[in-house]
Amino acid sequence: MSKPIITRIEVDEFEYEIRNISGVHTYEPGAVSIRRGIGLRVHTDIGVSGEYVTGGVLGIAMSRHLFIPYLVGKNALEREKMLIDLKRELRHASRLGINMIDIALWDLAGKYYDAPIYELLGGYRKKLPCYASTTHGDHSKDGLNSPEAFADFAEQCLEMGYPAFKIHGWIDVPPKQEIAIVHTIGKRVGEKMDLMLDPACSYNTFADAVKVGRVCDEEGFFWYEDPFRDGGISQFAHRKLRQLIKTPLLLTEHITSLEPKVDFALADATDFLRGDLAYDGGITGIMKLAHAAEGLGIDVEIHIAGPAQRHCMAAIRNSNYYEMGLVHPKAPYRGLSIFKSDYRDGLDAIDKDGCVPVPEGPGLGVEYDWDFIMEHRTDGAEYK
Repeated sequence: MSKPIITRIEVDEFEYEIRNISGVHTYEPGAVSIRRGIGLRVHTDIGVSGEYVTGGVLGIAMSRHLFIPYLVGKNALEREKMLIDLKRELRHASRLGINMIDIALWDLAGKYYDAPIYELLGGYRKKLPCYASTTHGDHSKDGLNSPEAFADFAEQCLEMGYPAFKIHGWIDVPPKQEIAIVHTIGKRVGEKMDLMLDPACSYNTFADAVKVGRVCDEEGFFWYEDPFRDGGISQFAHRKLRQLIKTPLLLTEHITSLEPKVDFALADATDFLRGDLAYDGGITGIMKLAHAAEGLGIDVEIHIAGPAQRHCMAAIRNSNYYEMGLVHPKAPYRGLSIFKSDYRDGLDAIDKDGCVPVPEGPGLGVEYDWDFIMEHRTDGAEYK
């Protein structure tokens, strides 16, 4: 079989609306939030193409002119070589765009070999247990506006089959409000679900993080994620926090790429590693991270939902939950949903056991709605 040589790459930026969600990912009835997405298509000389569509265009919009021309004429199956070369070439610029390229090349490889990506990665499971990951707390009368409202939503998710629940609290309130959420939910469902807290880097002081962490200890939380205003990057501060609380820390969402994440673990600054396909080298980078974590005897948790995330988790032993987020009892799912196929994420996308399946078609196993993308296109380019 001929090797697929890249002949052309299409990049299409587009806009889409999310209703009843504000720009800071909170429920706001009547709000209309304009989001941006990007679609990528990699074409080859043998007619096999790879595709990937995602929300958030910053990385590739900033750096695509620097690296996409390099790809034309290359063997589309040499993902490792291209990733290594591009990491060097973009060492002084944003590397985020190469993650999309890697995922599209994996989609292409799956279509070339007529196999789903998780099989090419080795395969481990086909059902992925989920946690409900909430939008941030809001101030709407029928929203997540109080500790009791969060606890009611946790009970709703438990009844639906979710085995775990993660809180994104308020960004603009004192930590005592977060403490109240932790206690209220812990008392309601703590013995029935794994519970997580993600302050999303909102606490102003080390003392605030310690106070909330000790309450997580009392309620037996499964993990505590990114508490500090530093953006989740200080190894020293998180190591000190680990020494003062018992709840496991999940860090490194905001530390990009393999080596700094491993350094974070070796510095005793986290218990779980966080991997993100948009930041850490796409599928290739996530698998490197998972294997590095496995060598250290710890787990890696993949950030947010999507078909590429499902394929990775399906091939990783040392990972616990698929993040179904961000979800809310009243608001629509805030993630990008741009599929013609029956793939979907959202609050009610789980089965009775609280799991989602892995797409079985070649490559990513999904069909994107390119008609919608082109109708809402705002910018883009073609590289030959």
